[in-house]
Amino acid sequence: MLFLDEPTTGLDPQSRKDLWRVIEELVSAGATILLTTQYLEEADRFCQSLVVVDHGRIIAEGTPEDLKATLGETVVAITFADDTSASAAAVRLADLSEHPVFLESELLELTVDQGPKITAEALRRLDAANIEVTGIVLREPSLDDVFLGLTGKRTDADGVAEAPTKKGRRGA
Repeated sequence: MLFLDEPTTGLDPQSRKDLWRVIEELVSAGATILLTTQYLEEADRFCQSLVVVDHGRIIAEGTPEDLKATLGETVVAITFADDTSASAAAVRLADLSEHPVFLESELLELTVDQGPKITAEALRRLDAANIEVTGIVLREPSLDDVFLGLTGKRTDADGVAEAPTKKGRRGA
């Protein structure tokens, strides 16, 4: 059994990839690894079972796939020219998801099932309200989304950053 506490913190991208390769080789050879990390991409890549800890308490556990599935199939991320437009859009789109809208400056995120269908409806509503969209991305939920949904905080390379406002909190 190997215990790794934040093994890639401070590493350059190539060194991180090299260490990931070594970890994968160890796991392939039958090693059990206990990994603590704030890099949730790392947890998603290596972990068969996850425990999410916030303020010293376990708040969720399961496989990465199970935890991500609790959010929905798709995250619709829409950007706007300014935060006023994003706020106006949030009001018009809030009922498209079972989960609260995440709003941070010019970025609005909805976690939904039927991503393409909901995206088309969102664009129709925004067009009807003359709210200009500057970008749109559909993606699968990540463990960062799970962590944000559970805690209301985003993770970053330096640790955990508080959500900017209460309206930016996703429901657990």
